[in-house]
Amino acid sequence: MKKIIVIICISVLTLSLLSFQKQPFDLKASIARGNEVYIAYCVSCHMDAGQGIEGIYPPLAKSDYLMADKKRAVLQVLHGVSGEIVVNGKTYNGEMAGFDLTDEEASDVVNYIRNSWGNKGEAIKPEEVKALRVKN
Repeated sequence: MKKIIVIICISVLTLSLLSFQKQPFDLKASIARGNEVYIAYCVSCHMDAGQGIEGIYPPLAKSDYLMADKKRAVLQVLHGVSGEIVVNGKTYNGEMAGFDLTDEEASDVVNYIRNSWGNKGEAIKPEEVKALRVKN
């Protein structure tokens, strides 16, 4: 009887530990969720295809500025940006407010914009967003 109880306890513990193992980050799922965040917060300025409005809102599509620094992209989504920036050789001098997003939402929207409209970027994970929040 004691052996059965010990085996059951070990089995339950093993199953519990297996359920807590980290799943690999799913970039495709993050991008899909990021589309919804983009529609809610970004599309009114940066437009449906990320083309922006020349001279007013910079493009996100095929954007050298966006793709140059993924950490900067995250921080600007969280905290906003103001002043001059140069995107694809054109100067923009405006202001973008930051957004009150969860780590996952910020990760998802940055993954979406960095992997849409001709952009191809590496994944930004929610834990990276969290670490950036702490530093800045």
